[in-house]
Amino acid sequence: MKAKARSIAVRRFNDLLVRIISSLAALLGIVMLAWILFVILHRGIGAINWDFFTQLPAPPGMAGGGLANAIVGTLLMTLLAMVIGVPLGLLVGIFLSEFGRGTKLADWVGFANNILMGTPSIILGVFVYVVMVIPMGNFSGYAGGVSLAFIMLPVVARTTEDMLNLVPNALRESALALGAPRWKVTFGVVFRAASTGMVTGVLLAVARVSGETAPLLFTALNSPYWPGTLNEPIGNLTVTIFNYAMSPYNDWQAMAWGASFLITAGVLGATVLTRGMLWLRSRK
Repeated sequence: MKAKARSIAVRRFNDLLVRIISSLAALLGIVMLAWILFVILHRGIGAINWDFFTQLPAPPGMAGGGLANAIVGTLLMTLLAMVIGVPLGLLVGIFLSEFGRGTKLADWVGFANNILMGTPSIILGVFVYVVMVIPMGNFSGYAGGVSLAFIMLPVVARTTEDMLNLVPNALRESALALGAPRWKVTFGVVFRAASTGMVTGVLLAVARVSGETAPLLFTALNSPYWPGTLNEPIGNLTVTIFNYAMSPYNDWQAMAWGASFLITAGVLGATVLTRGMLWLRSRK
């Protein structure tokens, strides 16, 4: 009895120890996140004004101006990346989870997806530079969007696969037993059950590409002018932050903090809004 009581006491102690360590680790992560958000808010909020969203960048050494062209360029390239990367990522995840599970082809596709996910973004930028920028003869927003799509695709595919695998097989079998075709079961039943996690995966992909700078240096480059077309160098927030933060001008450094605040607020706002909409949907 004493040995059994000692064993229970040891397990309770180990459980308490793991709880304390995990809670401290979570608290440390929250504190670091709050610290980063506070610094970005404190330094960046002062640069946010009407001119920041409506004016072009001022010449070096001159006060005023804004980053309207970089904001528009970032939105255009992110939208292009989503149009390319999200559907392809969803299709890859569906194949790995629903139609190709256990096949050799699925193993190779999953292996390639893992390699693509672990590839440094600068390598993807150099690849797009070789296959698009050099043949086209110029940097462009198209090349920038494609490079971001390469980054989004494996994230969306992995999240889709994981979320679909969490759906119980009994749900699929029940729908198939009612006579529904396989594609309708996948898109009408399984997708609906995994929609929350899949939307979260898309948001994670958007959040990742929103802070990428290296691939855009090789593809979209940058521009201080309004984007007339995507077939030319186009302004974007991340490269602008890189250039402005390294400059000796205080105004440009303040603009860099303002752009950092805008990207952070955009990602957080989109995440909170989407989670709120999904919560309301689940309540209904």
